[in-house]
Amino acid sequence: MALNESVAWRAELGGGTRVALLRAGTFRSDAGTLFGPVPRVLWGGLVTDEIDHEHRLLQALNCLLVETPAGRTLVETGIGERVDDKTRAMRVYEGPPVVPALETAGFAPDSIDVVALSHLHFDHAGGLLRTDGSRAFPNAAIVAQKAEWEVALGDNPRLVASYVQPELRLVHDWGAEGWADGEREILPGVTVVPTGGHSTGHQAVIVRGTGDGAQTVAFFGDLFMRPWGANPRWVTAFDDYPLDSVLRKIELFAQAVDEGWLIVLSHESKRPVGRLERDRDRFRFQPV
Repeated sequence: MALNESVAWRAELGGGTRVALLRAGTFRSDAGTLFGPVPRVLWGGLVTDEIDHEHRLLQALNCLLVETPAGRTLVETGIGERVDDKTRAMRVYEGPPVVPALETAGFAPDSIDVVALSHLHFDHAGGLLRTDGSRAFPNAAIVAQKAEWEVALGDNPRLVASYVQPELRLVHDWGAEGWADGEREILPGVTVVPTGGHSTGHQAVIVRGTGDGAQTVAFFGDLFMRPWGANPRWVTAFDDYPLDSVLRKIELFAQAVDEGWLIVLSHESKRPVGRLERDRDRFRFQPV
Protein backbone atom coordinates (compact mmCIF):
# COMPACT_ATOMS: atom_id res chain seq x y z
CA MET A 1 0.00 0.00 0.00
CA ALA A 2 1.43 3.36 -0.99
CA LEU A 3 1.43 6.07 1.63
CA ASN A 4 0.88 9.78 1.88
CA GLU A 5 4.21 11.33 2.81
CA SER A 6 2.73 13.27 5.74
CA VAL A 7 2.12 10.23 7.96
CA ALA A 8 4.27 7.21 7.15
CA TRP A 9 2.42 4.44 8.94
CA ARG A 10 0.71 1.27 7.82
CA ALA A 11 -0.09 -2.13 9.28
CA GLU A 12 -0.95 -5.57 7.99
CA LEU A 13 -3.73 -6.92 10.19
CA GLY A 14 -3.93 -10.43 8.72
CA GLY A 15 -6.12 -12.19 6.20
CA GLY A 16 -5.52 -9.61 3.49
CA THR A 17 -6.66 -6.66 5.63
CA ARG A 18 -4.34 -3.69 5.93
CA VAL A 19 -4.61 -0.09 7.03
CA ALA A 20 -2.76 3.15 6.36
CA LEU A 21 -2.99 6.59 7.90
CA LEU A 22 -3.58 9.62 5.68
CA ARG A 23 -3.51 13.24 6.76
CA ALA A 24 -6.01 15.59 5.13
CA GLY A 25 -4.33 18.79 6.33
CA THR A 26 -4.23 20.51 9.71
CA PHE A 27 -6.16 23.23 11.52
CA ARG A 28 -6.14 24.91 14.93
CA SER A 29 -8.59 24.78 17.82
CA ASP A 30 -8.82 26.79 21.03
CA ALA A 31 -6.82 24.99 23.72
CA GLY A 32 -9.32 25.66 26.48
CA THR A 33 -12.19 24.05 24.59
CA LEU A 34 -10.08 20.96 23.82
CA PHE A 35 -9.46 20.43 27.53
CA GLY A 36 -12.95 21.41 28.67
CA PRO A 37 -13.27 21.22 32.46
CA VAL A 38 -9.63 20.21 33.05
CA PRO A 39 -7.72 23.01 34.86
CA ARG A 40 -4.92 24.59 32.84
CA VAL A 41 -2.41 23.85 35.59
CA LEU A 42 -2.80 20.17 34.68
CA TRP A 43 -2.55 20.47 30.91
CA GLY A 44 -0.46 23.56 30.22
CA GLY A 45 2.83 21.68 30.26
CA LEU A 46 1.59 19.14 27.71
CA VAL A 47 1.23 21.65 24.87
CA THR A 48 4.00 24.22 25.32
CA ASP A 49 5.58 23.29 21.98
CA GLU A 50 2.42 23.72 19.90
CA ILE A 51 0.20 26.37 21.45
CA ASP A 52 0.20 29.60 19.43
CA HIS A 53 -0.22 33.28 20.33
CA GLU A 54 -4.00 32.88 20.11
CA HIS A 55 -3.92 29.96 22.56
CA ARG A 56 -4.78 27.47 19.84
CA LEU A 57 -3.46 23.94 19.34
CA LEU A 58 -2.49 22.25 16.09
CA GLN A 59 -4.97 19.56 15.11
CA ALA A 60 -4.21 16.99 12.41
CA LEU A 61 -7.04 15.73 10.22
CA ASN A 62 -6.26 12.04 10.37
CA CYS A 63 -8.07 9.63 8.07
CA LEU A 64 -7.74 5.85 7.98
CA LEU A 65 -7.64 3.93 4.72
CA VAL A 66 -8.71 0.31 5.14
CA GLU A 67 -8.19 -2.29 2.45
CA THR A 68 -9.80 -5.72 2.77
CA PRO A 69 -10.45 -8.55 0.30
CA ALA A 70 -14.05 -7.25 0.15
CA GLY A 71 -13.27 -3.62 -0.66
CA ARG A 72 -11.86 -0.31 0.53
CA THR A 73 -13.11 1.86 3.37
CA LEU A 74 -12.07 5.43 4.07
CA VAL A 75 -12.60 6.54 7.65
CA GLU A 76 -13.21 10.34 7.87
CA THR A 77 -12.87 13.00 5.17
CA GLY A 78 -11.48 16.01 7.03
CA ILE A 79 -12.53 19.60 6.32
CA GLY A 80 -12.37 19.22 2.56
CA GLU A 81 -12.21 21.74 -0.27
CA ARG A 82 -15.39 23.78 0.15
CA VAL A 83 -14.02 26.22 2.73
CA ASP A 84 -14.46 29.98 2.50
CA ASP A 85 -11.52 32.29 3.11
CA LYS A 86 -12.84 33.51 6.46
CA THR A 87 -13.14 29.98 7.86
CA ARG A 88 -9.78 28.97 6.41
CA ALA A 89 -8.08 31.91 8.11
CA MET A 90 -9.91 31.53 11.42
CA ARG A 91 -9.13 27.81 11.61
CA VAL A 92 -5.62 28.18 10.13
CA TYR A 93 -6.57 25.35 7.79
CA GLU A 94 -3.55 24.17 5.79
CA GLY A 95 -2.33 21.22 3.75
CA PRO A 96 -3.88 19.00 1.10
CA PRO A 97 -7.52 18.00 1.59
CA VAL A 98 -8.57 14.38 1.52
CA VAL A 99 -8.80 13.75 -2.24
CA PRO A 100 -5.26 14.97 -3.06
CA ALA A 101 -3.98 13.16 0.03
CA LEU A 102 -5.62 9.95 -1.17
CA GLU A 103 -4.21 10.40 -4.66
CA THR A 104 -0.73 11.03 -3.25
CA ALA A 105 -1.09 7.70 -1.49
CA GLY A 106 -1.75 6.07 -4.85
CA PHE A 107 -5.52 5.57 -4.70
CA ALA A 108 -8.25 6.98 -6.91
CA PRO A 109 -11.29 8.41 -5.08
CA ASP A 110 -13.60 6.27 -7.19
CA SER A 111 -11.91 3.14 -5.79
CA ILE A 112 -13.41 3.76 -2.34
CA ASP A 113 -16.39 1.50 -1.58
CA VAL A 114 -17.40 2.88 1.83
CA VAL A 115 -16.80 6.17 3.62
CA ALA A 116 -17.28 5.71 7.37
CA LEU A 117 -17.68 8.89 9.44
CA SER A 118 -17.28 8.90 13.19
CA HIS A 119 -19.69 11.84 13.23
CA LEU A 120 -20.79 14.75 11.05
CA HIS A 121 -18.91 17.71 12.50
CA PHE A 122 -17.31 19.97 9.87
CA ASP A 123 -13.79 18.59 10.38
CA HIS A 124 -14.84 15.00 9.79
CA ALA A 125 -17.54 15.17 7.11
CA GLY A 126 -16.38 18.24 5.20
CA GLY A 127 -14.61 16.32 2.44
CA LEU A 128 -17.60 14.50 0.98
CA LEU A 129 -17.95 17.01 -1.86
CA ARG A 130 -15.45 18.52 -4.29
CA THR A 131 -15.22 22.27 -4.85
CA ASP A 132 -17.71 22.06 -7.73
CA GLY A 133 -20.27 20.20 -5.60
CA SER A 134 -19.68 16.76 -7.14
CA ARG A 135 -19.28 13.68 -4.97
CA ALA A 136 -15.68 13.22 -3.89
CA PHE A 137 -16.17 9.43 -3.71
CA PRO A 138 -18.69 8.67 -6.45
CA ASN A 139 -18.85 4.90 -5.93
CA ALA A 140 -18.93 4.89 -2.14
CA ALA A 141 -21.66 4.41 0.40
CA ILE A 142 -21.56 6.79 3.37
CA VAL A 143 -21.95 5.18 6.77
CA ALA A 144 -22.80 7.35 9.76
CA GLN A 145 -25.37 6.73 12.45
CA LYS A 146 -28.98 7.63 11.69
CA ALA A 147 -29.14 9.40 15.06
CA GLU A 148 -26.22 11.59 14.01
CA TRP A 149 -27.96 12.69 10.83
CA GLU A 150 -31.08 13.54 12.79
CA VAL A 151 -29.33 15.76 15.31
CA ALA A 152 -27.00 17.32 12.71
CA LEU A 153 -29.99 18.56 10.72
CA GLY A 154 -32.12 19.37 13.75
CA ASP A 155 -32.86 22.75 15.29
CA ASN A 156 -31.24 22.61 18.75
CA PRO A 157 -28.98 25.72 18.70
CA ARG A 158 -26.46 24.18 21.12
CA LEU A 159 -26.09 20.89 19.27
CA VAL A 160 -26.00 22.16 15.69
CA ALA A 161 -23.24 24.71 16.29
CA SER A 162 -20.55 22.27 15.12
CA TYR A 163 -22.39 21.16 11.98
CA VAL A 164 -22.41 22.90 8.61
CA GLN A 165 -26.05 22.24 7.82
CA PRO A 166 -26.15 23.61 4.25
CA GLU A 167 -23.38 21.20 3.24
CA LEU A 168 -24.94 18.25 5.04
CA ARG A 169 -28.28 18.87 3.33
CA LEU A 170 -26.51 18.52 -0.01
CA VAL A 171 -25.37 15.00 0.89
CA HIS A 172 -28.31 13.92 3.06
CA ASP A 173 -29.90 11.60 0.50
CA TRP A 174 -26.52 10.04 -0.26
CA GLY A 175 -25.92 9.52 3.44
CA ALA A 176 -29.40 8.12 4.06
CA GLU A 177 -28.72 5.28 1.64
CA GLY A 178 -26.07 3.85 3.95
CA TRP A 179 -26.80 5.12 7.44
CA ALA A 180 -26.41 2.75 10.36
CA ASP A 181 -28.82 2.29 13.22
CA GLY A 182 -26.62 0.70 15.86
CA GLU A 183 -23.59 -1.55 15.55
CA ARG A 184 -23.02 -2.80 12.01
CA GLU A 185 -20.39 -4.63 10.00
CA ILE A 186 -19.97 -2.45 6.92
CA LEU A 187 -17.48 -4.79 5.23
CA PRO A 188 -16.21 -8.13 6.54
CA GLY A 189 -13.92 -7.25 9.43
CA VAL A 190 -14.87 -3.54 9.51
CA THR A 191 -17.49 -2.61 12.11
CA VAL A 192 -19.01 0.67 13.27
CA VAL A 193 -19.87 0.81 16.97
CA PRO A 194 -22.08 3.58 18.43
CA THR A 195 -20.44 5.45 21.31
CA GLY A 196 -22.40 8.67 21.78
CA GLY A 197 -20.75 11.10 24.16
CA HIS A 198 -19.01 13.51 21.83
CA SER A 199 -22.20 13.80 19.76
CA THR A 200 -25.54 12.03 19.73
CA GLY A 201 -24.64 9.58 16.98
CA HIS A 202 -20.87 9.42 17.36
CA GLN A 203 -19.38 6.03 16.41
CA ALA A 204 -16.07 4.21 16.53
CA VAL A 205 -14.68 2.12 13.67
CA ILE A 206 -13.06 -1.21 14.54
CA VAL A 207 -10.99 -3.10 11.94
CA ARG A 208 -10.10 -6.72 12.64
CA GLY A 209 -7.67 -8.90 10.76
CA THR A 210 -7.94 -12.69 10.61
CA GLY A 211 -5.63 -15.67 10.86
CA ASP A 212 -2.46 -16.25 12.85
CA GLY A 213 -1.12 -13.08 14.43
CA ALA A 214 -4.21 -11.09 13.53
CA GLN A 215 -4.37 -7.52 14.81
CA THR A 216 -7.19 -5.10 15.51
CA VAL A 217 -7.13 -1.35 14.86
CA ALA A 218 -9.58 1.02 16.50
CA PHE A 219 -10.46 4.56 15.41
CA PHE A 220 -12.41 6.21 18.23
CA GLY A 221 -13.00 9.49 16.42
CA ASP A 222 -13.30 12.46 18.75
CA LEU A 223 -13.98 10.29 21.75
CA PHE A 224 -10.18 9.96 21.77
CA MET A 225 -8.57 12.66 19.65
CA ARG A 226 -5.27 13.35 21.44
CA PRO A 227 -3.03 11.31 23.82
CA TRP A 228 -4.27 13.02 26.99
CA GLY A 229 -7.77 11.74 26.22
CA ALA A 230 -6.58 8.37 27.54
CA ASN A 231 -7.73 9.61 30.92
CA PRO A 232 -11.49 8.95 30.59
CA ARG A 233 -12.30 11.90 32.85
CA TRP A 234 -10.56 14.37 30.52
CA VAL A 235 -13.32 15.37 28.13
CA THR A 236 -13.55 18.32 25.76
CA ALA A 237 -15.93 21.26 25.79
CA PHE A 238 -17.10 19.96 22.42
CA ASP A 239 -18.56 16.82 24.02
CA ASP A 240 -22.32 17.24 23.98
CA TYR A 241 -22.75 14.47 26.56
CA PRO A 242 -19.54 14.43 28.64
CA LEU A 243 -20.73 11.97 31.27
CA ASP A 244 -21.57 9.49 28.51
CA SER A 245 -18.10 10.09 27.05
CA VAL A 246 -16.47 9.15 30.34
CA LEU A 247 -18.43 5.92 30.76
CA ARG A 248 -18.04 4.81 27.15
CA LYS A 249 -14.31 5.50 27.16
CA ILE A 250 -13.85 3.36 30.24
CA GLU A 251 -15.65 0.46 28.54
CA LEU A 252 -13.91 0.72 25.18
CA PHE A 253 -10.46 1.47 26.57
CA ALA A 254 -10.63 -1.57 28.85
CA GLN A 255 -11.51 -3.74 25.86
CA ALA A 256 -8.67 -2.18 23.85
CA VAL A 257 -6.18 -3.05 26.60
CA ASP A 258 -7.49 -6.56 27.15
CA GLU A 259 -7.43 -7.36 23.43
CA GLY A 260 -4.26 -5.46 22.54
CA TRP A 261 -5.79 -3.13 19.96
CA LEU A 262 -3.78 -0.61 18.00
CA ILE A 263 -5.40 2.82 18.21
CA VAL A 264 -5.35 5.70 15.73
CA LEU A 265 -6.02 9.15 17.21
CA SER A 266 -8.21 11.46 15.16
CA HIS A 267 -6.33 14.75 15.65
CA GLU A 268 -2.83 13.93 16.91
CA SER A 269 -0.15 15.33 14.59
CA LYS A 270 3.08 13.82 15.93
CA ARG A 271 2.60 10.22 17.04
CA PRO A 272 -1.02 9.30 16.31
CA VAL A 273 -0.75 5.50 16.53
CA GLY A 274 -0.29 3.53 19.73
CA ARG A 275 -1.77 1.28 22.37
CA LEU A 276 -3.46 1.86 25.69
CA GLU A 277 -2.08 0.75 29.04
CA ARG A 278 -3.80 0.75 32.42
CA ASP A 279 -2.63 3.46 34.79
CA ARG A 280 -4.25 3.07 38.21
CA ASP A 281 -7.95 3.88 37.69
CA ARG A 282 -7.35 5.37 34.25
CA PHE A 283 -5.36 4.66 31.09
CA ARG A 284 -2.22 5.92 29.36
CA PHE A 285 -1.55 6.16 25.60
CA GLN A 286 1.74 4.64 24.52
CA PRO A 287 2.76 5.57 20.94
CA VAL A 288 4.33 2.91 18.76
